[in-house]
Order: sequence, then structure tokens, then C-alpha cells
Amino acid sequence: QVQLVESGGGLVTAGGSLRLSCVASGGSFSDYTMGWFRQASGKEREFVAAISRSGGSTYYADSVKGRFTISRDDAKNTIDLQMSNLKPVDTAVYYCAADRFVLGINWREGQSYLEVWGQGTLVTVSS
Repeated sequence: QVQLVESGGGLVTAGGSLRLSCVASGGSFSDYTMGWFRQASGKEREFVAAISRSGGSTYYADSVKGRFTISRDDAKNTIDLQMSNLKPVDTAVYYCAADRFVLGINWREGQSYLEVWGQGTLVTVSS
């Protein structure tokens, strides 16, 4: 299995942008559907975005659609999450995840089945 390390979190003011990255190591990156979840303080972890193994399909939570963009670079074993027009409600720890079997379209409901998780990176959006 791959191991995942996130980076790019930080403090940003509302309306600003931030780019998160997740680097995978130790496995065959192209075998994995990749994506992001987030967990705000006191709340359950929720799906943010996913990208298929080929990169040809992407999936987003309604709350981030049009503001966030997920991408992958198989040559660098990385995925990115470009976040724009950030809002205070986007404040959370963001987790990268990887799975070989659960299709991206099912990640919202199937998060408990996902194989690999990163440690998370904190994003704080101030008003």
C-alpha cells in the first residue's frame, strides 16, 4: 500500500485561495483512486473530492463544487486540491485518502472502506 503525506495547509482569510498537496510513496500510485476528506472540530469527517485512477473523472461535494479543483500528477505521485473563494466553514483538517477498489463516485458513502489515509493538514479560514 501507498503511504500518504499532506502539505499546504495554513491560515487564509475568507475569499482567499490555498493549494493542498498529497504525496504518495511505497506503492503503485496509478492503481489508486485518490481524494480528500475534511473534518471540522466537533463534526464528522466529510467527503470533499475524489479523482479516478485515470484522472478522467472527478467528484465533488456540493459544498465545494465550483470552488475546489482536484487534480493528479502520476509522474510525481501527487494529487492537489486547489481551493478558491474559501469560507470560514471550510475550516477543517483535510485528509488525503487512497483506495484501489472503491470508485470515486462511491467515496461519500464508502469512506469507512478506504484503504489508506494521510495524517491530515489543517486549513483555517478567518472571516
